[in-house]
Amino acid sequence: MKFRIDVPEEEYEGVRDYLKERGVELSEDADYVVTGASRYPTFLTVKSREGERARIRTDEVIFIEAFGKEIEVHTAEGTFLAGERMYQLEEGLNPKEFLRVSKSVIIARGHVKKIRPTLSMKYILTMTNGTLVDVTRSYYSDFRRFFGF
Repeated sequence: MKFRIDVPEEEYEGVRDYLKERGVELSEDADYVVTGASRYPTFLTVKSREGERARIRTDEVIFIEAFGKEIEVHTAEGTFLAGERMYQLEEGLNPKEFLRVSKSVIIARGHVKKIRPTLSMKYILTMTNGTLVDVTRSYYSDFRRFFGF
């Protein structure tokens, strides 16, 4: 029986070597696939403004914004309240898909519609829902690396 490996690039060699040591035959044209589970959640538990609990998929999140201790999760369907602190949300989200762009905002890469540079090392982003978000100077370099420019 042959297997194909579908894991993150940084884990590939370790998984390949582990399977080969145990006599598993590997092939790119195999019928069976060994996959790695993501360590990042695919859902967030949030509350509506009326206090109802809901689960939203992380790929639906456009951006997350903090107002003091209140954390708002913005989606195309509306705005929800998160029960976690901003730093907890940031740590739990996939860093390839989400980036903190200021002390109070985390954006989703797939929901950035426009990037407009401004003076003094800043950017203004237009999100897919039309909201404008500032990338502050403190996060300027991280933002440029994240988008590869």
